[in-house]
This record gives sequence, C-alpha cells and structure tokens, in this order.
Amino acid sequence: MPSTRDILRRIKSVKSTAQVTRAMQMVASSKMGKAQAAALAGRPYALLMNQVLGELLPHLGDFVHPLMERREARKRAVIVVTTDKGLCGALNSNLMRETARFDPATTEYVAAGKKGAQALGRAKLNLIAEFHYKDSPSSSEARAITKLAIKSFLEGEVDEVQVLFSQFVNTLTQKPRVIQLLPIQEIKALRAGVGEEKTEALRALPSGASEFKFEPDAPTVLGTLLPHWVNFIMYQVLHEAKASEQSARMVAMKNATENADQLVKDLTLDYNKLRQSNITKELLEIASAQMALA
Repeated sequence: MPSTRDILRRIKSVKSTAQVTRAMQMVASSKMGKAQAAALAGRPYALLMNQVLGELLPHLGDFVHPLMERREARKRAVIVVTTDKGLCGALNSNLMRETARFDPATTEYVAAGKKGAQALGRAKLNLIAEFHYKDSPSSSEARAITKLAIKSFLEGEVDEVQVLFSQFVNTLTQKPRVIQLLPIQEIKALRAGVGEEKTEALRALPSGASEFKFEPDAPTVLGTLLPHWVNFIMYQVLHEAKASEQSARMVAMKNATENADQLVKDLTLDYNKLRQSNITKELLEIASAQMALA
C-alpha cells in the first residue's frame, strides 16, 4: 500500500502534467480557429473550380489533355497527408489504417508529414518521397508535392495518383478521405473531398452550355488551368488536414487535462483516507499505551 508521501508525490506529478496539457490545449485552440477558417475559406473556390471543369470537360470533343489521360491502373501513387507532431488522438492511426486498402505490390507512397513517413517506414511500404508543411500551408508547399505527382504521371511511372487525408467536418469529427488527383476525371469525388457547401458564385454559374470557345486554343487554356486546379486541390487538402490536426489535438489535450484533474481528485481522496487512518491508528496506540500504564 502506498504511503502518504508516495501519494503526495504522485499528486504533484499529475498536477504538473495537467499544467502542460492545459497549456497545449490553449495553444491548439488558438491555432485551431485559424486553421478551420482557412479550410472553410478555400472550399467555395474549390467547389467553383470543380463545377467549371465539370461543365467544360464533356465539351472538349476528341481533345484529351495529358493530365486527363485515363490508363489501366497497373501502378498508383498515394499521397498520405499526416501530421508532423503527435498528441492528436487517433487522427494519424485512422489514416494509416486506410493504407490497407491499397495493394503494396503496385502502390508507392508519398508522405506529407513526419508521422506518415515514420508509419510507412515501419510498415516497410514503398515510400518514395517525404514532404513537410507548416501550420499555415503555403501554395509553394502544395506545388512541390503536385510537381512530383504530375511528373510521375506524365512520365508513365504511375497510372493514377490518389490523396489520403483527414477531411475536417467539425471540431469533434475528422474523416479519412481518399480522392483521385490524377488523371483529372473524377470531378464528383473531388467535390465530395473538399465539402458540399453551396455558394452564391456556384449557384450563379451558368450550366448546360452546348459549346465553349477557347482563346487562344484548348491545349493552351487547359495547359494552364489543369495544373493550377491540381495545385489548388492539394493546397486545399493541406488546409483540411491542418484543421483536422489542430481540432484533434485540442480535443485530445482537453480530455487529457480533464482526466488529470479527476485523477488528482481521486488521489487527494485516497490521501485523506490514508491520513485519517494513520491518525486513528496513532490515537489508538496512544490510548492503548495509556491504559497499560494505568
């Protein structure tokens, strides 16, 4: 049975841990607001781009841009977007569980985030590249990832590129999602990957056009538009992942702080019981000694 000194030492240790987790909760809460705002702000633009492409692609006739070329998926690349740091609950483990959906023999992985790279390495999967991104992802960080993806796809090293990431739903919910990045075909899947909100700009976009005129020509227009579209989808994915990370970390630290506070209460109760028991025992010993002397 632990002594009162042992219990006091443990109470002190748990209180110190609670101070750390409470501070981390406050930091994560501050970052969470900015990350969520950035993720939500990018969704209308991503949805509008998806609808523009959805209206445009069926009217290209026989022209097929290299980024739209559909091939038999004999080899695929999966970009796994995780966090650089831990202490965010089951966010990363839920993502890595989704990698079991892919055949290791025909899949190569690109990790965005240290935790993903470490997990893929431990699983001995084919990791070909590792990238990092900041708390406020930049377009250059997204462009570095898509540059590798586009290069591998155009050179025929892979036949399709998919992205595995945590989609931000709300502060308590983050869902693992897989979307196809290349070839540019699955417009509906990508729309679902970045949210379903309707905006005024999206509703005002004319639909059902029977003909499009390209200036100067379709290859030139799509040669600029499609890489930009791929870059922005990756940029939006990074913001979704960061909003999910900060939300999961805030909730995890909040739960840890509450558990630590409850543990301190339980240990304090045990300490008081043990102290009362020791006092009662000492009083009985004094009374017994006095009776023996009488």
